[in-house]
Amino acid sequence: MQLNLRAHGYIVFIMETKTNVMRILDAHHVPYKSHSYVGTGATSGDAVAAALHQNPAQVFKTLVTTGRSGNHYVFMIPVCAELDLKRAATAVHEKSIDMLKQRDLLGLTGYVHGGCSPIGMKKQFKTVADASANNFATIIFSAGRIGYQVEISATDLSKLIPISFSDICVSQN
Repeated sequence: MQLNLRAHGYIVFIMETKTNVMRILDAHHVPYKSHSYVGTGATSGDAVAAALHQNPAQVFKTLVTTGRSGNHYVFMIPVCAELDLKRAATAVHEKSIDMLKQRDLLGLTGYVHGGCSPIGMKKQFKTVADASANNFATIIFSAGRIGYQVEISATDLSKLIPISFSDICVSQN
């Protein structure tokens, strides 16, 4: 969508950015809300949540891992949390898992670090979201490009990708 406005004698073009994730959601008629933090300087998950004026427990990051078997797994956890590798391994029936090396992310998923989404990866991997996602009507996560997020219900997300929910974050004692 392009909007042409005249402001103080200048023509201003405003472009609504659609990411591939948003196009997939549109194609499947999944309702979503888009958010942008472009120009805010936010680089960490907590900073993104703050820039969007959202609860950090409701804003999720997407992490890609490799199991001892060599299989890859995707985990979604709140930006304010840390993935518990033992719990994550148990959730996907692996003896152990490790974080995927950043240099391998683009080739495997099609996404860069900071713009990884569970929707639209080159290959669909088994995905597990932290059970806390079910505490919210909607969750917010990357729209597949740095600076853009989408907000949808966990139920709608499960219509697009095979996803399960489990307690996979480090316990806060």
